[in-house]
Amino acid sequence: MASNNNTNSNRIVVPAARQALDQMKLEIANELGMANYDSLDKGNLPSRQNGYVGGYMTKRLVEMAQQNMAGGSGSTTQNFTTPNNQ
Repeated sequence: MASNNNTNSNRIVVPAARQALDQMKLEIANELGMANYDSLDKGNLPSRQNGYVGGYMTKRLVEMAQQNMAGGSGSTTQNFTTPNNQ
């Protein structure tokens, strides 16, 4: 059995991106109707709500990477839809 000394497997590869990722998380949570997400006790939220935030973050990051790889410079937030604004 492999030993994992790193207790947080969600390590940020580019530490300078931490603030931008945190901001994106708050924006997405707000779009999903979870105001003050940064001050909420995530342990008391249903896993579905926490999963929505992470899932939509992943979707947005993939869209950004695809645009970057294609040489596009458009904003992903303009075309991004959440359950509340479909």
